[in-house]
Amino acid sequence: MTRKMTLAVDCGGGGIKASVLDSLGTMVAPPKRTPTPYPLPPQLLVDTVVELASQLPAADRVTLGMPGMIRHGIVIATPHYITKDGPRSRVVPELVTLWDHFDMAGALEKALSLPTKVLNDAEVAGAGVVTGRGLEMIITLGTGLGNAVFDGGRLAPHVEVSQGPIRWGLTYDDYIGEHERLRLGDMHWSRRVRRVVEGLRPMYMWDRLYLGGGNSKRIVPSQREKLGDDVIIVPNDAGIIGGVRSWEL
Repeated sequence: MTRKMTLAVDCGGGGIKASVLDSLGTMVAPPKRTPTPYPLPPQLLVDTVVELASQLPAADRVTLGMPGMIRHGIVIATPHYITKDGPRSRVVPELVTLWDHFDMAGALEKALSLPTKVLNDAEVAGAGVVTGRGLEMIITLGTGLGNAVFDGGRLAPHVEVSQGPIRWGLTYDDYIGEHERLRLGDMHWSRRVRRVVEGLRPMYMWDRLYLGGGNSKRIVPSQREKLGDDVIIVPNDAGIIGGVRSWEL
């Protein structure tokens, strides 16, 4: 029985990571990582993925997760990649134009000659952890906030919670992103994460919430205990492992 290999690429605000996984979701090679280059027009992201793929075993298909509103492989909007130097830096109008409705799935399929699925990065991470029972939501904590919702294992239409206002004129990205964690320290930042969970719970009424991303492990124990029994903290490698299950869900 032939194993189908998946090149899984997790694109973040600070780094781009890729690996190849077998049909069971097991990495067949150590992941390769490179800092996210800025400024980042779409073609440079395509070229970066191609370069990472050249350092890994051959694959049969590609899954790429990236920040922003992605529909059917088309980038409707992306928050970080339209800036000059990365998150919180100046927005470059030319990059806004280049990214607007860019067909990332089509560009990668052409560059790699492989079937390609492009999703929001939190959607890919969610695919790596959901059980398929009830309404499940994932929030990823990293450069900013990512989110995805699954109902009975089926991916719901994406909502960019990260861009919603929360308080003091701040968006969720501003309020609990990496910049604020560094400024506030883990304790105060963890309290903010708990407030976000408490605020979103009556809106989504999930059966289970997963907290993932690179910063989920930084939630301090005293705040972790107050999150509730319906909240589960998951490893950051879900963004890679979900590259396989994304084709099934």
